[in-house]
Amino acid sequence: MSPLKSFLSGIFVTALLLVSTLAAAVPAIQNWRTANGVPVYFIPARELPMVDAQILFNAGSVRDGDRPGLAQLTNALLEEGAGDWSADVIADRLDRVGARLSASSRRDSASVSLRSLVDPRYLQPAVETVARLLQEPSFAPDAVERVRQQMLSALQERAQSPGAIAQDAFFKALYGAHPYASPPDGTAASLNAATRAEVQAFHHRYYTAANAVVALVGDLDRPAAEQLANALVGALPKGEPVPPPPAPPVPASQTIRIPHPSSQSHILIGQLGVSRADPDYYALFLGNHVFGGNGLVSQLSQEIREQRGLAYGAYSAFAPMRQAGPFLINLQTRNDQVDTALQVAQATLREFTANGPKPQILEEARQNITGGFALDLAGNGKLAAALGGIAFYNLPLDYLQTYITRMNDITLEQVKAAWQRHVQPDQVITVIVGGSATPAKPQ
Repeated sequence: MSPLKSFLSGIFVTALLLVSTLAAAVPAIQNWRTANGVPVYFIPARELPMVDAQILFNAGSVRDGDRPGLAQLTNALLEEGAGDWSADVIADRLDRVGARLSASSRRDSASVSLRSLVDPRYLQPAVETVARLLQEPSFAPDAVERVRQQMLSALQERAQSPGAIAQDAFFKALYGAHPYASPPDGTAASLNAATRAEVQAFHHRYYTAANAVVALVGDLDRPAAEQLANALVGALPKGEPVPPPPAPPVPASQTIRIPHPSSQSHILIGQLGVSRADPDYYALFLGNHVFGGNGLVSQLSQEIREQRGLAYGAYSAFAPMRQAGPFLINLQTRNDQVDTALQVAQATLREFTANGPKPQILEEARQNITGGFALDLAGNGKLAAALGGIAFYNLPLDYLQTYITRMNDITLEQVKAAWQRHVQPDQVITVIVGGSATPAKPQ
């Protein structure tokens, strides 16, 4: 998976998964708070004797401050020891009961996820393990150093990847001094300077009840779900809620060319998009399905791949976050075709923004989105991820049931108006990684 696709799959856990809804097939979301104030979102799923739990914290890289990578370092260390348990002890406790644990960090959020059988013989030890690593991470010096070296090694690999280089340069240009510009993977200087005390302070500030939400999907009734949520997060300290990040300023249009010894150039074209709370999100998503979000049949891919053979494919996406996330166009092409591919991509964007999609194609996109929601949320794990996004972004409890109706109500004119409000084809940031630092001369 390319770095950009990896980013999109991370930041779109609340976009691509949430846009496909279960409508009437999904039971209503139940919602309450634990005694220490953590919001809990619960959907019973009685088909399998399993439960998926996701605990999300307002502790993504947007909270890194002047230490890029600190959020990811802290989150990765949760699995490396808790209390007097080593990483091996934690892994053994989970393996013995067949439970799966994962931790991840993104720009807005950090999370810990658990999948377990609901039989108390298996669930109780798994939950006790997760609760302890959330409440009492040891952050042992040897573990800090081991994870630091792992992250530094990953940075070295990213430095050789044109896609990763392009992504980092794009976010830096798009967000400037805004916290969203902080690279989630950190930098070599920042990671080398990070201390155990900083990791401890980050955990103390952000891994609290005031900054947490819980999503549960599984074979549980309401009393059992309440008991599970309390066992997971009921002992977290209250803490203080952190304010949302500020709105990012609109950046100046610019083109950045970064030479790289590769036969292919990676191209990113984009600008600020919308926040997850923006009411135009639905119309923009529907329109983007036609423009560049529907694989090889999208308008962008047709123009670049099918009509001209400039790239194997091209795609676009809105990646909304707490504040405006990016709107991105991504493609790869031969170094000698960069300028032609750029012209075609920009012309296609200008035409679509001015005229919108054709009515028939828009209806086909609408049917594709609404008809595919069951596959997008098939399985408790995907449903729990979607539910986690609903919880973290404080979306309505009927979000899943009403999305199809919302999508069906969007008109062609609304799509056109939303695109014209939010997309400025001549005010984009363009990043090209590959070839020489200067554009090729016309033949």
